[in-house]
Amino acid sequence: MDYKLKNKSVVVTGGSKGIGFAICREFLKEGAIVTFNARKKEEVDDAVEELSLTQIEGETPESLKSRIHGVVCDGTDESAVTELAKSAADKSEDNSIAAWVNNIGTNRARAGEDYTDDELDYLISANFKATVFGTQAAAHYMKDNGGSIVNIASLAARAATTGRSTIYAAMKAAVVQYSKTVAGEYGAYNVRVNALMPGYTLTPLVASTFTKEALDKLMENNLLGRMAKPEEVAKAVLFLASPVSSYITGTSLEISGGHNTVLNPEYAFLKKENE
Repeated sequence: MDYKLKNKSVVVTGGSKGIGFAICREFLKEGAIVTFNARKKEEVDDAVEELSLTQIEGETPESLKSRIHGVVCDGTDESAVTELAKSAADKSEDNSIAAWVNNIGTNRARAGEDYTDDELDYLISANFKATVFGTQAAAHYMKDNGGSIVNIASLAARAATTGRSTIYAAMKAAVVQYSKTVAGEYGAYNVRVNALMPGYTLTPLVASTFTKEALDKLMENNLLGRMAKPEEVAKAVLFLASPVSSYITGTSLEISGGHNTVLNPEYAFLKKENE
């Protein structure tokens, strides 16, 4: 399928690893000019090198590097995000940005009564303010030609994890509602805004944080019985970010393998074993 992004400028915040890195790779496969950011120079440099090794017919690492632009900046800093947007727009023929993915997010697991003032500021900035600043910066370069903004929320926006994501879940729910609000504001300019709610995804960070037993336990209430691969989430982002989804805006797409959808998903697996 042609996602109509060849030679289009796109931005992925927090694109140096995990889901963000997978999103950058999917955009590259579609011929887009990809700009991403991370806070540390070594993370940016490593990601550029790894992305340049993506196997794409007719491409070499050198040709791919001409379409990969890693920027060292803090995605929670409004002025830095403004400059990030300008840098991406300058790489397009018409000074525009076709797609922007607000991917920055983080968590600090605490009981509900244990968050400090500094931690609240940190979590609100990373999980909500970064999305607002990114959306504002993107919209500035999309109003003339249209475009798509995809905000990465989380399954936690619908089903929070008690004792682990009190603030994270609340901020991701805010991202979902914010996406609907700005979709209404920018629809007149053919700028679409949607939220994506990934469930448990097997990123390198998750794999290094949880034991196999813990991961298996988490998947007991998943209809597909497994975690998502980062590229599966990235393909959903690609769909929402591209003109292929031209009549979809103001919505939230859950990509969770049906996690917490029914009370007894293990029934189907037990039935299959006994067939």
